[in-house]
Amino acid sequence: MSSSDQITDPDEASRNNSEASSSSINNENSISDNKEDVMKRAAAKKLIERYFYQLTDGCGNPSCDNKFCASSGELKPLTPDEAAAQAIQLFSQEARLCERHPNKIARKQDSILNDKKSDDSPDLCIANSTLPTNDVIIASGDQNSKNNLKFNCAPVPTFLTEQLLYDIIDECETNESYSPLIRTLGEIFSSIENLSRSFVQTEVSSPTEVTSTVENTGEIKGLNKEEVRSLEGEKDKDEDSCAESSKNSVFPVDLSAVRRAFTALFKLKTSIFENAMVNALVTLAGNLQMELPIRKERENQDDIVNVLLIVFEIPALGSGDFLETALPAICRASQWLPVEVQAKLARMWSGIGRSSIRNILENLQQLITLRVIVTPFHRDFFVQDENVITSATKLMKILYYANMLAGVLESPELRCDDMSGSMDSSYLANKANKSSPPTDPLAEELGIHVLDCRKPFLQFTEFYNELLSDTVEMDRDFANYKSELGKFSFMHYPFILTPATKTMGLYFDNRIRMYSERRISILQAVTGLPSQPYLRLKVRRDHIIDDALVELEMISMENPNDLKKQLVVEFEGEQGIDEGGVSKEFFQLVIEEIFNPDYAMFTVQPETQTVWFNPTSFESDAQFTLIGIVLGLAIYNNVILAVNFPMVLYRKLMGKRGSFEDLQDWNPVRMLTT
Repeated sequence: MSSSDQITDPDEASRNNSEASSSSINNENSISDNKEDVMKRAAAKKLIERYFYQLTDGCGNPSCDNKFCASSGELKPLTPDEAAAQAIQLFSQEARLCERHPNKIARKQDSILNDKKSDDSPDLCIANSTLPTNDVIIASGDQNSKNNLKFNCAPVPTFLTEQLLYDIIDECETNESYSPLIRTLGEIFSSIENLSRSFVQTEVSSPTEVTSTVENTGEIKGLNKEEVRSLEGEKDKDEDSCAESSKNSVFPVDLSAVRRAFTALFKLKTSIFENAMVNALVTLAGNLQMELPIRKERENQDDIVNVLLIVFEIPALGSGDFLETALPAICRASQWLPVEVQAKLARMWSGIGRSSIRNILENLQQLITLRVIVTPFHRDFFVQDENVITSATKLMKILYYANMLAGVLESPELRCDDMSGSMDSSYLANKANKSSPPTDPLAEELGIHVLDCRKPFLQFTEFYNELLSDTVEMDRDFANYKSELGKFSFMHYPFILTPATKTMGLYFDNRIRMYSERRISILQAVTGLPSQPYLRLKVRRDHIIDDALVELEMISMENPNDLKKQLVVEFEGEQGIDEGGVSKEFFQLVIEEIFNPDYAMFTVQPETQTVWFNPTSFESDAQFTLIGIVLGLAIYNNVILAVNFPMVLYRKLMGKRGSFEDLQDWNPVRMLTT
């Protein structure tokens, strides 16, 4: 068809114009429909947010009668996830909405500009909504200024997730402004509630995610059944009992997510957020210190456990201002932890947190060492009076038990002493009359004992603090240990002291008993009764074993309490006063004679170089008992002997029954061959 034909055909031109006009109208209608959809979604989002804050904050009217308003007093406290799910339901039911009361106090996130909005402010235009918002839209100025101000005034989240922290860091680096990150860290890490709900092991959506879903789908029915149930904290509505039992519980922290998030955070310069985070942790410690004493009777304290798990994952906790300011505050607050919370924390550290045990221990050791160095101790202020050192030691005890739980434990049944058939009645009677040492409440709560630990996660030697052990005055510490005033004593926390320092505590205990026996002897002498203030042994060098064992046997039969007196040894035909040196020589000669293979009371394992009882010995059991008395006297009189018994012997002395592992330790070569 020619061009002239197209122009001269009026019917066809009319049809073309009609089709073009119809297409234009359809496009305009489509654009209008899209705008209406966007407006509907925005309106739905605003309404859900209003329902959400009505459920969590209320309208502020003390006489409100709306049962779906927090101000009415009829609504139980809801978590943000529960409130988000219920807000969706109220929106779908078109439930009643309360108007904001005039006396309602604005939320922290409220924009000051929102309250000051007026018609004569041409430069600022704020979204007209009864809900507070921080989305400020600048009507004039360049686009970068608009974006930056809107970004810096963004609302602070009430809890953190791994992805949310990533997004905040990315946005801060993009906008070259770290104010939102600093505000977020300050808000989260200063609040027990906010921090305890961060990085939890749950797929429950946040209110932001709920409104985002509504905004993207435009329909509430876009949420499937499982999503709605997860928002309500119920995986299965048909199991009401399970839902009730978990309603008030806090999900455990996902420590893997916490570590990844902290790794990303500390890739930034620490100076950007260090001050804000340290100040937030100090505030958090103050909140813990005020709240913990009044929460001892509560059943569920998972939020406290979550808070401490997250805090002790901070990589820089053992350096800088974290070490000097934040960690001492956290330790001071942690000393108020109830035993139940300590046990939960120990179990968590021994399980999912076992990889952090070494790092936490090093941080606590650094804190204690630093305080020992910088604190001027004097006659009126001892190391036991330094609150940071004592509180860090108490916190280390939780880690100590977590270290055992994370290692290899034996059955507690092996602690049952069932050897009555091999002991005489007098020994059992004396053992029954002895007062058992006090048990640690945390050990009872966990159901473990240090003797149950076959192999700890970290060696016990890593818990020693040598500088602290050298600084502790054991005479003062022992006095606190015996005091009934509840004073702090490191003897209640022996894991932190070196063996040499703990030996001094044993020495003071034995000396006090010796002095007590000596005073009793003096009183007996005053009353005219025969008395002997010392335990005197007179032996011949050539017959040292026979003489010593005979005299000790007579003493143990006639007056066993004399064994508690200070030992004084005299060699026949030799002059000299025993001031300790003669006793040490006596014990060394006895040990050399007893463990001589020619004496045949003990045998030596060539593989382990340990000594054991000779099963073919002709000596009676009484002789071995007397050997035990000699060794006990050596310990009691603070004499160190080179006796290499296998560990099973000491475990038996502590009331443990033998196990297969004990046989393997005693003779590993024979166990391999069998």
